[in-house]
Amino acid sequence: MIRVLLVDDQPLLRSGFRALLDLEDDIEVVAEAGDGREGLALARELLPDIVLIDIRMPVVDGIEATRQIAADPALAGVHVVILTNYGFDEYVFEALRAGAAGFLVKDIVPEDLLHAVRVAARGDALLAPSITRRLINRYVTQPLPTHVGPELKELTNREREAVALVAQGLSNDQIADRMVISPMTAKTHINRAMTKLHARDRAQLVVFAYESGLVAPRNR
Repeated sequence: MIRVLLVDDQPLLRSGFRALLDLEDDIEVVAEAGDGREGLALARELLPDIVLIDIRMPVVDGIEATRQIAADPALAGVHVVILTNYGFDEYVFEALRAGAAGFLVKDIVPEDLLHAVRVAARGDALLAPSITRRLINRYVTQPLPTHVGPELKELTNREREAVALVAQGLSNDQIADRMVISPMTAKTHINRAMTKLHARDRAQLVVFAYESGLVAPRNR
């Protein structure tokens, strides 16, 4: 059973999401919260698999709540999915940096919401190639880092190659084709890189790849 915590300051939206999720045999909404502080308390008490959290809320916003969840070893198994009205913007980028597994726009169709919850519960990032490209575009106009991050020394050459391909928006199957290895081996390289870099998911790998200088932003 996938246990979900809903955190949003709009009761009507929470009710709608709850009604949809509770219809599924493998998903259970364990609690609701109206702000980030209450959501954090419930996350620590209930240890849900997924926290669906609004990015902009009173008291404690979704970014700070995500940051605190990601930093708490007791919540290592909790996956945060950001809810937003605005699509990809600077707030979403900051949430991904803070440790969110991905984000959903609130007008998402029901089938996509259910799929997203199940994907996040497996520990996979909700970061489709189109979203990865938006992350990349965030860096296109940024100056090239003046040095390569020391964290790269922890990675093998193959792990660096895999991370660079993740940053280009490639799926595991595409990375396997590019590296001429099996998809399972590609996934192993990515998972080992995530472990060494203390990254929670692919979203943080993309951010790391650009901020460390492993991948350089291209000119438009």
